Amino acid sequence: MAYEGADYETITLERRGTVAILTLNRPERLNALSAALRGEVAQAVAAVKADDEVRAMVLTGAGRGFCAGADLMGDGAVATGKPAPRNTQAERLDDLLWMGRWALMFRDFDKPIIGAINGVAAGAGFSTALACDVRIGSEHARFKSVFIERAISPDSAMSYLLPRIVGYAEAADIIFTSRAVGADEALRLGLLNRLTSQDELGEAAIAYAEEMTGWPPLALRASKRVLQQNVDAEFEAALRNEVKGLDVAHRALNDAKESRAAFAEKRKGVYTGT
Repeated sequence: MAYEGADYETITLERRGTVAILTLNRPERLNALSAALRGEVAQAVAAVKADDEVRAMVLTGAGRGFCAGADLMGDGAVATGKPAPRNTQAERLDDLLWMGRWALMFRDFDKPIIGAINGVAAGAGFSTALACDVRIGSEHARFKSVFIERAISPDSAMSYLLPRIVGYAEAADIIFTSRAVGADEALRLGLLNRLTSQDELGEAAIAYAEEMTGWPPLALRASKRVLQQNVDAEFEAALRNEVKGLDVAHRALNDAKESRAAFAEKRKGVYTGT
């Protein structure tokens, strides 16, 4: 079902049970990131984050592309110039430019994001795919960094995310050559977690999300957060982060009881987040 009161021009947002589906919807521009689209995505992400009925989000693109990156023909072009030093938190966020704020928005989203990669993901669109927790793609999925072709270095968190997914050398190969990575290679490298047909991609992405949303929601959120925190953490700090995650998960006392009952009765649990 569509979200009530949502009147979007560049995206669509709907909910299927516990899964939200956010679709970039500028197919004539391969879903390039205009300012209008970025603003509507930010509104949609905030709405999904606040909706306790939703436990995961699928992010995909309309038409033959996932996202072609910044809209270089419009108002989404890369900003130039060096930002001045800022003091307040809001001003420091402004220093990140729109590309950094875009990446941070996905980083701060506390539910799993499943990227359904239906076509080309280039530039900041590639970064957007990387910002998803997992990715499922069709045979049409294709990844291209593009930045060096525009005489710029990577932005929107690509330089952070890509080497953590595929390793430094593979990331360097992809970024320094700006070559295209097709679906089969993407699966081998870990850019895609799963591969399916184009016709089945939408339903397969929702089914993938539902594999996650059937589990206790607080435990799911805590698991995402501790994974993010421990990517670069020292060992003892990682252990402390795990303890904090356990504290969050343990707040759902009814889910803990249901988990034990479901295990004992050899059935699938029904979890409420309480």
